Amino acid sequence: MQPLADLIRPTTLDSYIGQAHLVGDNAPLKKVIETGDLHSLIFWGPPGCGKTTLAKILARSVGADFHILSAVSAKKEDIRAIVERVHGSTDSRNNAKTVLFLDEIHRFNKSQQDFLLPYVEDGTLILIGATTENPSFEVIGPLLSRCHVYVLKPLDVSELSYLLTQAAKELKVKLDKAALEFLSTYASGDGRKAINVLESAHSLYGSKLTKDHILSTLQSPYLRYDQAGEEHYDTISAFIKSMRASQVDSALYYLARMVAAGEDPLFIARRMVIFASEDIGIAVPTALVVANAVFRACETIGYPECQLNLAEGVVYLASCKKSRAVNDGFFAALDDVKKYGNLPIPLKVRNAPTKLMKNLGYGKGYDMRDQESFLPDKIKNKKYFMEG
Repeated sequence: MQPLADLIRPTTLDSYIGQAHLVGDNAPLKKVIETGDLHSLIFWGPPGCGKTTLAKILARSVGADFHILSAVSAKKEDIRAIVERVHGSTDSRNNAKTVLFLDEIHRFNKSQQDFLLPYVEDGTLILIGATTENPSFEVIGPLLSRCHVYVLKPLDVSELSYLLTQAAKELKVKLDKAALEFLSTYASGDGRKAINVLESAHSLYGSKLTKDHILSTLQSPYLRYDQAGEEHYDTISAFIKSMRASQVDSALYYLARMVAAGEDPLFIARRMVIFASEDIGIAVPTALVVANAVFRACETIGYPECQLNLAEGVVYLASCKKSRAVNDGFFAALDDVKKYGNLPIPLKVRNAPTKLMKNLGYGKGYDMRDQESFLPDKIKNKKYFMEG
């Protein structure tokens, strides 16, 4: 039986839900569809935000041959088979496009990505990669440079409510207001998660569903742990929030749940490295050193031994004093960069490699003991880093 999420999957932008910044009027992907100029790209966003659906819509809009692979299980031979099909088809001689949608592209190792690169480079394949991980860390530089990265956002509550209403109509289910509001909030921006819970509730309790039915469904073994699904993201969220609150026992418990479920140790360690800078920062600078050491240990040792490296790192990070001053200061500065663009840099802190530049005043008056702000004039009184 076809899953409900696939059954109601939109085939055009008119019925696509969310990502207005990408598919709304004058938005970049709307322009791609209007011009037919589809290029290799990567969708970076949380689960259930519409990455696969949008890839299918884009491919369909340009009349491309669409192939889908999961990087979890795909091998070089799978890519080679698609390439051979492209080279052997009459459509390829007529300049027909071929789109390869590679789900969870972050799971492809460097060798696999290197193998894929020349086919993207010469246009044999238009790559659409999908990832929940930062592609800057997970995709090799040469491949990343040939793809435009688009960031997708979680669906908001109103978008999830609309999606669930449409899904309920398809199932011929009556979902009462309290159930709809609860499930729209519970899904945390994940459309697939919301639909799967609805479908499970329908299977368990029939065509008239209340909030109690939804709650009972969520406690049912009918919904199982899935490393790519809701339990994965709920558990890592609880893990991070426990460390942030300095609750060592809670952090160890959620670490143990992930280890017992076979979670990738590098996924856990990567989150710890981010946490060390984001939530501890300058309060305990050595936290980043420890987190990186844990990551390296997981990389070189692996399970089962590296679970102790993870545990040691978690206890240390959770016990550290916390400060978000670096995080908040940097992003405040980044907001001003986006707001004001490249403001003129004061002459005295500019580089002066030529005589002409020196004559123009570049570098003149610089003194490292100078207490006057080196920021551009428009924002010279801004304070980004606030210790405390």
